[in-house]
Formats: sequence, structure tokens, C-alpha cells
Amino acid sequence: MKRPLLLTSLLWLVCVAIGQATDKPNIVFILADDMGFSDLGCYGGEIATPNLDGLAADGLRFTQFYNTARCWPTRGALMTGYYAQEIHRDGLPGLGGGGQGIRQKWARLLPDYLKAAGYRSYHSGKWHIDGPVLESGFERSLDMRNQGNFFTAAGNRLDDQPIAVPADESGYYATTAVVDHAVDCLKGHAAAHAGEPFFHYIAFIAPHFPLQAPPADIAKYRDRYLEGWEAMRSARFARQQKMGIVNTTLSALEPDIGPPYDFPDAFEKLGPGEINRPLPWASLTDEQRRFQATKMAIHAAMVDRIDVEVGRVIEQLKTMGTYENTLILFGSDNGASAEIMVRHGGHDPAAEPGSAATYLCLGPGFSSASNTPYRRHKTWVHEGGISTPLIAHWPKGIAAKGELRHTPAHVIDFVPTALELAGVEKPAQWEGEPVPPAPGKSLVPAFAKDVTIERDSLWWLHEGNRAIRVGDWKLVAADGDPWELYDLKTDRAEQHNLAAKMPEKVAELERAWQAQTDAYSDLARKTLDEQPKPKAGGKGKGKTKK
Repeated sequence: MKRPLLLTSLLWLVCVAIGQATDKPNIVFILADDMGFSDLGCYGGEIATPNLDGLAADGLRFTQFYNTARCWPTRGALMTGYYAQEIHRDGLPGLGGGGQGIRQKWARLLPDYLKAAGYRSYHSGKWHIDGPVLESGFERSLDMRNQGNFFTAAGNRLDDQPIAVPADESGYYATTAVVDHAVDCLKGHAAAHAGEPFFHYIAFIAPHFPLQAPPADIAKYRDRYLEGWEAMRSARFARQQKMGIVNTTLSALEPDIGPPYDFPDAFEKLGPGEINRPLPWASLTDEQRRFQATKMAIHAAMVDRIDVEVGRVIEQLKTMGTYENTLILFGSDNGASAEIMVRHGGHDPAAEPGSAATYLCLGPGFSSASNTPYRRHKTWVHEGGISTPLIAHWPKGIAAKGELRHTPAHVIDFVPTALELAGVEKPAQWEGEPVPPAPGKSLVPAFAKDVTIERDSLWWLHEGNRAIRVGDWKLVAADGDPWELYDLKTDRAEQHNLAAKMPEKVAELERAWQAQTDAYSDLARKTLDEQPKPKAGGKGKGKTKK
């Protein structure tokens, strides 16, 4: 009698284990590129984003979620849970590092850890992380390496192999292609691995420059922005206040702040409609107003198209029966960009704006509006450069509907959040090397209620722009400028610099920033000899911030 009972008990335990495995949430992280804090409807924007707004209405919006101010550091931080500087993916004083840096062996990406819990991982879109995608733990990948033309697949890779583009290629648009691949991965998962949990990383290139979109999408917004960036900022700010998204004033425009890098030849190619400062709209010529409004219309069309394609992902999840137990997160890799340049295939001023023959960038005027209500842009670590929306939607795991979460959080928090939900504990060693403790914190407690995730600080450094946030205090400085001090409890717009009034607080936070910088430098220095040597001559970029 004991043996059948034992077998029955073992069978029960196996069934429980299987049930627990299949009950793990699927995880989908959707990342936009160069999208401003206020571009989505649910964050105050006028752009049509009904699918993302719907996720927010049935889930959560985080109001103080941060990125690293730039594309590749954010992606490295998002997928590892470390600050990019710790893993050679952004620069440190005297140590270099950045877009060409190579992670240490212990700096694994999330899919490597999720495998222990039975997850299969997929990647669709931009990569911009070091190393081949499949070697990083993903089962399938569409690596969008062509970031200079939204209307061709040339240069992209499928499962780390070059894509063969047909000579008569037509009807292609990168944002749609990203979701074509994502849906195909999800269908394949449902057919061959139903019941197994999955992680899908969907990384759009849009609305990063060049501003390019299908003509019908652009037409929806063609005349929408002729009133200018001041009117757009005021309208967005009023909606944000009504939603409770912000508790601050509206930042003042900074007409002396232009693009972060100087490409004077671009203005010759772009013509007299282009300007590199957020000047008063009324002071612009008719040609400049039309040119700037058209650029914003294309940017809006690109955000609109992201939302349309996100709708297809949602429908596929529903078709698979996995929607209820899928955590969907949506954010942006940095704030909207003030950059102005002409690269890749160049710019034909006679071509239809937004077509493949054109190369337009949003610029500082409408970038300021996209980042409403905050200051500065991508590359800066003032709030406009580092603030991103974060939508969290998970019907089975998040009971709240349309609620806000005010805890400060960061892309480094995604990995510990995902690991907690998957029931995975990071190993103390990887291939014989100790794994350093990571700074990210799980956001799972904030899914249940509006609590503050406890941490010592949040820290930033990018191209000499530096900041630290401790509680509601933020110390920040642009490259070469003195420290500024702000109380973010009421002044996230960074309008009232308290540095002169509170030198002791400045000194305290500066010490904290330096201590973290030194610690990350010490960690990075241990494997500095494994990094590629910098090329002679550098990039030759001149900054034109002021």
C-alpha cells in the first residue's frame, strides 16, 4: 500500500510543479527610441495612441521612471540590471567605454537567467548591445541594424545572419516589420511550446531620426502643429496636471540650448526652414514654421504607428490565450532628441518630407515639447533627457486599473523585477567568476500599491553630464557646468536651483556621486584589458549645447 501512495504523492508533486511552471507570467518589454515623456496620450500627448492608452487604463503608469539618457547605455542597463558604466557600456572618467565596450562574462543578459525557469526568449527590433543576439540567450532574433532608412530591410539580420533583400523590395516599413517578426515568434511559440513561459523584447527604432513614415500616417498630423511648440507644451502640460502625472511647474524654454553636437554642414543640406534653437514660434518665418511643424507631424506619425503595431501584439497575445498572464511593459530609451544631422543616404530637399530620400531630425524646439514639462533632451541628464513613460499591464497580476505609481525607478530595475516574477535567483558565480551585486530593485511591490521602492540613490553619467538623486534631492550638471541642486518633490522641471542656498547639501550629494563613480570605475578597471582600444582621432564631434 505504501508504494502506490508514494507514486501518487510523487505524481501530485510533478503536477504541482508543472502547474507552477505554466503559471509563471509571460513578459513582454516594448521599447521606443527617442520618444519624449509626453508623447503618449496617457502621458498628456495629443498623438493617437489608443492601444497604449488602453494598457494604461487597465494597468499602471509610473510617473518617475528613468533611463540613462542614451540608446546603448539604456539597452545594456535594461537587459543586465547594472548601470552601463559597470559593464563597459558607457564611459567613465579616464577609462573610456561606450558603444564599443564589451561586457564582462558575468554581465549576462536576462534570457540567460530566465532559462533556468523554463522561459524561451525572443528579440525583435533594435539591438545595440554588444555580442550576437542568439549567444545572449535569445531563441530567435530580428536585429534591425539599418537605422538610416525605415523603408528597406537592407543591412538587417535574422538570427544573426544577414537578410537577403529582394531586388524589387516594396511595401516595407521598419516599425511594421518589427511586429511582423514578433507576431511570427509568438505564433511559433504557441504552436511548438504552448504552456511554456516566454520573454519577448520588442525594440522599435521609431521615432528615432531619420523622421520617416508612411504618407497616410503623416497626413493625419500634417497641419496639427502649425500653432508651434509653445502651444503644444501648454496643452500637454494642462492635460498632465489634470491626470496627476506631474506635480511641478512647466519648465521654461531655453533658447540658448541647441543640439548636443555640431554638424554645420547639415544646415546647408536641410535649407532655410531648419533652425537649431527653440526660439519663440512667432519669431520664425512662415517657411520655418511649416518646416518645423512638418517634422513634428512625422514624429507624431511614427509614434502613432508604434501604437498601431502594439495593437497587433496585443491581438496575438489574446489569440494565444496568454494575454491575461502576460506582463507588458512599455518605455523609451531616452528623452526626445535635439540632434540635427544628415547621415546615411543624405537628404533630398525636393523629396516628400518623411520619405526614404529625406533625412530629418526633430530638433530642440519640438523635442522640448515632446519632453514636456521637463528640461533638456537626449544625452543630458536633466529630467527631459532621462524621464520615460512606463506602462505596466498584467491582468492576472495587477489588480489596479488606471492607477499611478510615483516611486522613482530606473531601467536597471527591470531585470530584478522579471527574475522575481519568474522565481529565479541570480547565481553568485558565473563560469567561476563572482557576480557583483547589481543596483537594480524589483518593482513588484509597486504593482500592488503605490509604495516607494527603497534605495540609496539613482546615479547618472553620460558624456560628462552627471547627476544623482537621493530621495527627492537631485544634484545635476551638464558637461563643464557647475552643479545644480533641485528639490524634485515640487520642482521636477528644475527651475529653482538651490545650490547657492544649500552648499552643504550640494557637498553631501557630490560625495555620494563621486563614491559611486569611484566604485564603478574600480569594477570596470578589473577587466579594462579586455576592451577594444579606442580608434585614433575619435568622432570629431563638436558640442553646440550653448
